[in-house]
Amino acid sequence: MKLAAAVLIAAGCTFAGSAFTSGPASAATADDVKWINQCQADNKGDAAEDVVRKYCTCMNNKMSDNETQSITQWEKTHVAERKACDKEAGWK
Repeated sequence: MKLAAAVLIAAGCTFAGSAFTSGPASAATADDVKWINQCQADNKGDAAEDVVRKYCTCMNNKMSDNETQSITQWEKTHVAERKACDKEAGWK
């Protein structure tokens, strides 16, 4: 169990570093990483891993810092943002 937790933490740190180095300058918070990781888990297998990562990062960036819904919940009521992120990520 400890090994699995260590692997997940390492993956999250790696993801946090790569997800926010491209595109507009923005500071990634622990909260951002949590939401994006959950979005990736919710969409696992629906598209290529890099497409899902780009989509989830895009959606997170469109959301307010004060948002309490998950990306998966938020996308259901924000169709324009979802479509823009689909296109930006290359989701087919």
